[in-house]
Amino acid sequence: MSVFVQQNAVSNNFATSDSWVILSPIERSIKRKIESIGTPLKDWDIQINYGIKTGSNEAFIISTEKRNEILANCANEAERQRTAELIRPILRGRDIKRYGYMDNGLYLINIHNGIRGRIPRIKIEDYPAVKAHLDQYWDKIEKRADQGDTPYNLRNCAYLEDFSKPKLFYPDISQNLTFALCQEKVFCNNTVYFFSSKSEKLLEYLASVLNTKLMDWYYRTISVQLGSCAVRMFSIYVLNLPVPKKVSGSLYETLSLTKEEIAFIESQ
Repeated sequence: MSVFVQQNAVSNNFATSDSWVILSPIERSIKRKIESIGTPLKDWDIQINYGIKTGSNEAFIISTEKRNEILANCANEAERQRTAELIRPILRGRDIKRYGYMDNGLYLINIHNGIRGRIPRIKIEDYPAVKAHLDQYWDKIEKRADQGDTPYNLRNCAYLEDFSKPKLFYPDISQNLTFALCQEKVFCNNTVYFFSSKSEKLLEYLASVLNTKLMDWYYRTISVQLGSCAVRMFSIYVLNLPVPKKVSGSLYETLSLTKEEIAFIESQ
């Protein structure tokens, strides 16, 4: 056995069917401390959902200029007001930043299919200016798989109301764990996931913990990576992120990390 192997070898237990990762002694110590103190997100009072699938983004996701054009084409103020409420901002994965998001100037024509027993389906006849816009894409919207009761309507979305509530957005692919709290009525497309919860304070707390270097490092020990940096935010991995229920002082103090362990994380 070479000197290099003797100095750098680590032992692993392959006795179980659990996934495994090769870690150095200091990495194994940090990982054990996180797992011993943290509670997996699957055991928290949150739900994970993904963004809106339109089936035809070019028809249903529009620029600020197109939004203004549609509003200008409304026959009267009443139509203009209900149309303005129908067309809402939408975010993509690339727009999500740590603790915030960028205004991309894009809007979703949220001509939704309703929620049975709670929210009626949007009727295109009530939005002539929107219909005129979508009719330009009729050949595409008529044939798409993701549609509601009519080609004009978006597919069913059982959590439609959650877009009007506080939520924690994160992209499906990112260079680092990236979570942004949103309190406004903003939609996202299917390159974005989001947490919803009855507690806004819980979402604020999760944003403060999940955006740290420590959680970013840990996630890479359990998830699929793309190249040398990017990670995929599959729910099967996200839901297994162990987060301390309470943090009095710093996260490092809560987990009782040593100076050497802290220095290791900070160097990542």
